Amino acid sequence: MSNQVIVIEETFNAPVEKVWQALTDKEKMKQWYFNLDDFKAERGFKFSFPGQGHKGEQYIHLCEVTIAVPLQKLQYSWQYKDYEGYSTVTFELFDEGDKTKLKLTHEGLDSFPRHPDFAADSFSRGWTHLMTISLKEYLA
Repeated sequence: MSNQVIVIEETFNAPVEKVWQALTDKEKMKQWYFNLDDFKAERGFKFSFPGQGHKGEQYIHLCEVTIAVPLQKLQYSWQYKDYEGYSTVTFELFDEGDKTKLKLTHEGLDSFPRHPDFAADSFSRGWTHLMTISLKEYLA
C-alpha cells in the first residue's frame, strides 16, 4: 500500500499561458480550485486553505511552493494542520500550440494517517473532478 501516487493527464483546449494563469492566479484559482487568501508561484511561498472531509470535518491544508518554472512546472507540498504526513502535488504543462497537456502527480499519500478522507481513492476522486470537470469548464 506504500508509495501511492496519483497521476492524471488531461489536454485542454487552451494555450499554455491560460492554463498556467489558472494554476497560479489566486483570483482565477478561486473559480475552479480552492479559495486561497494569497498565492504566488515562487519557491518558498507558503499558503493554506480550508477543506472539508466527507463527513463535514474541517481540515487546514498547509502548502509551500517547492518548484515554480513559469509555463512548465509548479510543485508544492501538501500537508494537513495537526496531522502527520507530507505529500507533493506537481503540475507539469506541455505546450501543444493552441492546446495544453497538463499532468498532475500527487505523491506521498501513504504518509498520511489511515482515514477515509486521506485515502488514495478520495484524493483520486477529488483531483479527477478538479482536472476533468472544474478546470476543463473554467478553461472552456
